[in-house]
Amino acid sequence: MKITQIRNATQIITYAGKRFLVDPMLAPKGAWPGFPGTAHAEIRNPMVDLPFGVDKIVDVDAVIVTHTHEDHWDQAAIDLIAKDKTIFVQNDSDAALLRSQGFTQVTIMTDELTFGGIRISKTHGGQHGTDRAYAVPELAELLGEACGVVLRHPDEKTLAIVGDTIWRKAVAEELQAIQPDVVVLNTGYAHVVGLGPIIMGQEDVLNVHFLLPEATIIATHMEAVNHCLLTRRALRDYVDANQISDNVAIPLDGETVHL
Repeated sequence: MKITQIRNATQIITYAGKRFLVDPMLAPKGAWPGFPGTAHAEIRNPMVDLPFGVDKIVDVDAVIVTHTHEDHWDQAAIDLIAKDKTIFVQNDSDAALLRSQGFTQVTIMTDELTFGGIRISKTHGGQHGTDRAYAVPELAELLGEACGVVLRHPDEKTLAIVGDTIWRKAVAEELQAIQPDVVVLNTGYAHVVGLGPIIMGQEDVLNVHFLLPEATIIATHMEAVNHCLLTRRALRDYVDANQISDNVAIPLDGETVHL
């Protein structure tokens, strides 16, 4: 297994001989406005350029889209990914959206399906924001659902991509049940003004480590969109201070973690 950090939550994961592109945000730097009502909304997104040419990024066997917010599935991805590419999505709504965009090989993830001998499972425990945020009807609709994904194969370590969620009991219970060897965490601590975080932050890295002390944690979703408050440097300092640096990788854009 190897995980190449592209930008934000976009990664290329090579697993059991297949290449998966996860949550592609492929627009050039500054292509679209910051998310309104979020921290630093005046900053345009994406905040940084892609580390590689798009042709290299889209040369994969399949795409995994955990949800269709613009920083995980943007117009550039819609335009640049082949319409007959195999794409896995979380629910009927996202499948209908991608089909309306012209994609012909869209599969809804279930509790278990198989692709090239790899078992792919969708997780259910995540919540893309605080209870307070979901108490606001229009924001609850905007935040919507965001799943996680688990990959399993006899020749590979079990990989859990936790997705856009805060730390909560249901997430902990799922991870405890899965017992993954590798955990990809979206740790940028993105914030909606007045309503708090909508993804994990530095303390949640420690939470996952306490829950799964033998697992390798890959921290991503930082330094690429306006509302993320946690930087790689700050997370590295926190990880070092808590003496868990051997268990946590914080890859730069373009960097590959071999597992």
